[in-house]
Amino acid sequence: MLMQRLHVCAAIILCIARARLSFENQTVDNNVTKSESNDLKSVLNLVGNVTESLDTAKPDEDHTQAQRNASEDGEQMNKETHGAKPDCPPLGLESLKVSDDQLESSSYLSVGLGPHRGRLNIQSGIEDDDEYDGAWCAGVEDQEQWLQLNALRPTLFTGVILQGRNSIWSLNWVRTYKVQFSNDSSVWQPCMNGSEEAVFVGNEDLETPVLALFPEPLVAQYIRINPQTWFSNGTICLRAEVLGCPVPDPDSQHFSESESGSLDDLDFRHHNYNEMRKLMKSVNDECPNITRIYTIGRSYTGLKLYVMEISDNPGKHELGEPEFRYVAGMHGNEVLGRELLLNLMQYICRGYNRGNQRIVQLVKDTRIHLLPSMNPDGYETAYEKGSELSGWALGRYSFEGIDMNHNFPDLNNIMWDAQELAMDKKRVAPETRAVISWMQDIPFVLSANLHGGELVVTYPFDCTRDWIPRQDTPTADNDFFRWLATVYASTNLVMANPERRICHSEDFQQHNNIINGADWHTVPGSMNDFSYLHTNCFEITVELSCDKFPHVSELPIEWENNKESLLLYMEQVHRGIKGVIRDKDTRAGIANAVIKVDGLGHDIRSAVDGDYWRLLNPGEYKITVWAEGYFPRIRHCSVGSEPHATICDFTLTKTSQDRLKQILASGGKIPRDNQVRIRAMRMRKLRASTKILNHRREQQQRLNKVKRK
Repeated sequence: MLMQRLHVCAAIILCIARARLSFENQTVDNNVTKSESNDLKSVLNLVGNVTESLDTAKPDEDHTQAQRNASEDGEQMNKETHGAKPDCPPLGLESLKVSDDQLESSSYLSVGLGPHRGRLNIQSGIEDDDEYDGAWCAGVEDQEQWLQLNALRPTLFTGVILQGRNSIWSLNWVRTYKVQFSNDSSVWQPCMNGSEEAVFVGNEDLETPVLALFPEPLVAQYIRINPQTWFSNGTICLRAEVLGCPVPDPDSQHFSESESGSLDDLDFRHHNYNEMRKLMKSVNDECPNITRIYTIGRSYTGLKLYVMEISDNPGKHELGEPEFRYVAGMHGNEVLGRELLLNLMQYICRGYNRGNQRIVQLVKDTRIHLLPSMNPDGYETAYEKGSELSGWALGRYSFEGIDMNHNFPDLNNIMWDAQELAMDKKRVAPETRAVISWMQDIPFVLSANLHGGELVVTYPFDCTRDWIPRQDTPTADNDFFRWLATVYASTNLVMANPERRICHSEDFQQHNNIINGADWHTVPGSMNDFSYLHTNCFEITVELSCDKFPHVSELPIEWENNKESLLLYMEQVHRGIKGVIRDKDTRAGIANAVIKVDGLGHDIRSAVDGDYWRLLNPGEYKITVWAEGYFPRIRHCSVGSEPHATICDFTLTKTSQDRLKQILASGGKIPRDNQVRIRAMRMRKLRASTKILNHRREQQQRLNKVKRK
């Protein structure tokens, strides 16, 4: 027994050393250097030597005193758990890294409240007691109930995070609990606080995550959470995350398995406001010829909304070059999009410098705008708590408590009900106003709004007619929107996995991981709908992961899951037709000209320089272009299947009256042929008016004769 404990101690030393190295790498540079690898080997050698010494060790007074000290330290750790930061990462109940098969329980109240539902931040459906409820709930109310996790390998367990049941109808949470460990699921060892079995404080509400770090971390394969007391008016229900470091096995061929999850040399960590600014500045310094940092406004507390522009001619709109944008962090606690965009700007910069032809072509042909944090105030609130302790909603809203995903002018109902646009009637966040102004200043063609908490891609409309809770509400461009959504979803490595588990209560795989936004849940005042109805820009929403705030250890994997999707989606901006609408005489571009596609009830307008972009699926199209003061023009344009827009230019002729006004306004003389035409027009008008007057006189004379008789 003594020898077993000594070997466990050696494993703990090894694991802690490895965890510290991993943590330092994530803080500075996530790629393991040769020096760090040598450090790790040195630690392993040290542990090997310690193990050999322990084989012949005997208990003595020093060892007994060390146990006493450990007990005192454990008590102190238990008292200081509140506000502490966990060293080991979550094993993945929330992120679904832990499969349903790894979770067991002593009993459960119903199938929808089984052990597979005992995951941190899992969300229930609308109704309680259905197949997808919001926690694990024991079927028996006593102190012998437990939720068990099989880590599948020896793991240094360091803590547990608990939540109550997610429900709008019932109040259930665990107030105190114990923890046990096992290597075979038969013999269990309690978590000790010195000489006594540790009792941990749980929850006092449904949603706030509560962290408990173990006084003495312990290596085992199985862990059980054993509720002792619970809310008096409820029953035993909980959602959990378990913190732990897998113990490396030097004898295993997979001992070097601690890969970062990505071969790309990027800054995989969570960046607060100041760190985000530094990273963006470093990218700008590394690629000054293709990047520019600018701001579009400030948050309520004064934090700037930074945008990274990437283009071969930054700072200028080039004629015929489409404008693309990614927006992340509308909900401050949905942080993965923020980190993906920071990674993306690094990746594009370095790929361009290395001569990656795909990246070079994208930069030359597209003006890219990346807004990593639309709600920096909310992010800072969530960041302060950390990835596992911010819960489901902390940081979602702006500092004023506004949900920006409902904060844009509701043009849907204005369109359907002919209501007046009244921005002043609703409180609009300064962040929302900044984005609206940004949309009006730049002729964006394509965009995506990056969110988190689910795995699905949604497309407009987001708002139903008549305030129905959910109903398929397509746009005129429904087929192309479905294409855009499919491009992202089908190349996302997690969404495209047919074996993946659903996040919460919706099975989006039956829809190929795409859905009309309003058919999921109605969202009046969404950015997607506003973008489509108020500007020329097509925009979708990407729900990137089940976990709104993934642990830093998950970021390299999430980058690999989304990298191809992010790049391929940007390339879709080059589909359809594009061109320049010019004045026939001056050759100047015509701004605000209307481009109408026959059979599609959604028109777009040309930009300031007269250029336009109309996203379309492959096919033959009849295009009509008209502008005020010009005769309309019709052309037939063909769109191919490759992502290369068909050039479809238009030259418009001014109407005679507008042409003459233009000539006279410029102080010029009317050309001789125009003078002849004008005289002829005046003569025709004079003859017609004379004829009408003569006809009226004749009628009057006849009436007068009748009266005399």
